[in-house]
Amino acid sequence: LKPIDHFTYTFLGDGCLMEGVSHEACSFAGTHGLGKLICFYDQNGISIDGEITNWFTDNTLQRFESYGWQVLEVDGHNVEETLEAIRTAQQDVERPTLICCKTIIGFGSPNKSGTSGVHGAALGEDEVKKTRDELGWEHEPFHIPDDIKSEWECKDEGAKLNVSWDQLMMEYSKKHPKSFDELTRVINNELPINFENSYRDFINELSAGDQKDLATRKASELCLNYFCEKLPELIGGSADLTGSNNTFSSVSTEMLPDNPKGNHIFYGVREFGMTAMTNGMVLHGGIKPYSGTFLVFMDYARNAVRLAALMKIPNIFVYTHDSIGLGEDGPTHQPIEQLVTLRATPNLNNWRPADIIETAVSWKEAICSKDTPHTLILSRQNLPFIERSKGQIEMIEKGGYLLSSDDKADITLISSGSEVKLIIEAAKTIAKEGLKANVVSMPCLDKFVSQDKAYRDSIINPEIPKLVVEALHPNSWHCLVNLNDVVIGMETFGESAPGDELMNEFGFTVNNIVTQAKKLTAK
Repeated sequence: LKPIDHFTYTFLGDGCLMEGVSHEACSFAGTHGLGKLICFYDQNGISIDGEITNWFTDNTLQRFESYGWQVLEVDGHNVEETLEAIRTAQQDVERPTLICCKTIIGFGSPNKSGTSGVHGAALGEDEVKKTRDELGWEHEPFHIPDDIKSEWECKDEGAKLNVSWDQLMMEYSKKHPKSFDELTRVINNELPINFENSYRDFINELSAGDQKDLATRKASELCLNYFCEKLPELIGGSADLTGSNNTFSSVSTEMLPDNPKGNHIFYGVREFGMTAMTNGMVLHGGIKPYSGTFLVFMDYARNAVRLAALMKIPNIFVYTHDSIGLGEDGPTHQPIEQLVTLRATPNLNNWRPADIIETAVSWKEAICSKDTPHTLILSRQNLPFIERSKGQIEMIEKGGYLLSSDDKADITLISSGSEVKLIIEAAKTIAKEGLKANVVSMPCLDKFVSQDKAYRDSIINPEIPKLVVEALHPNSWHCLVNLNDVVIGMETFGESAPGDELMNEFGFTVNNIVTQAKKLTAK
């Protein structure tokens, strides 16, 4: 019995095959022999600017054969040829299939068929009439004749297939009750029974454990050891940076062409393709993918990240090496503006945790999400563990919370990720000089600003100055600060040097925070 056993069909055009992501995805599909993938290529030779022979002259057949695909060519207007090609494609389950359907765009239009004039514009009344005459179409607009409707309508056949499916699942549930229950759970995107209790125990173990002062990318790996064991639907992967992104857990196994049952995918250097593929996995259901690369390389995947947010699918993106703190790799690898772009994206929650506890909460938020994708923005360098009360741990999920507070505070210090340790130390320093500070960790600005005003004001007092510290571009923070407040951030590209030296050079130091706090409070 195979409860999941189907083909996947996609439709694409000339423009799709010009896009670089088509190479990323199709090369990967060929390498892994994804024989259940069947693609229809509408090969009409026209894009918006006109005939593509002036900008797209690839030999598509040879291109896809070089990927290891089966390639079939048909007259896209011939139904029987197309049906025969589908049958041939279905018989070869060792290779994905590209069915090249040679078509004429705007078929039947006397003056516009085969031209870009019909690509994205209406025919117009006169041309519609001429097209009707050309095709011998005598029926009223939007009227579908019964003989044509009966050819295309598949309600009865669909009902039979659905009954057959229900019977298969009923038989499967009887023969494999545990597997059936687990399949039902993951398809419904539900958590296992007692997961919440298990998670609380995990948080307590982390708080009491001896692995605390860690880079948050390493903390993420420790969290994955727990989450991947509890949730077999988690399927990991990285764009050729597995060891750097720490996406391979203690229970991960390698998914390779000769081992398709593995749960960690090596995507190669394909950030866009990787992100698009994981979007597809979420849309399919029953799989909860996560994928990793450096934060700066998110730019390559940007469109697929945006689509995840637009489609309201809870994909998980792991982005490590999150600031100039990564060091010698220099400005080509040091992200500056990327987090601003992510935070500006509607329906996308971006977590930049300060230690292992915030990392665990970030992972739980991502895993429990129903319709919002999440990014986890993680450090390369080690970060110190932050002591918290049970109540403070419970507040992390709100996106921002107080680490320390004073009813008579003169200033609020706010930070995320690797800079939280700096504002904690700065608060201690200015306290010796008579300044009282509220200290706020803001692992998820997106989540915090979605809280009600009463909660936001209880964490960030609107009546006193605010000083924000984050080693990334400062524009994200204008939703919290006013013109009199200060954001210590990055408004230039970084440099190639050890991370500690760069932090010092660009002002991410306790001394600079103290200096700016004194100026803000005029004390």
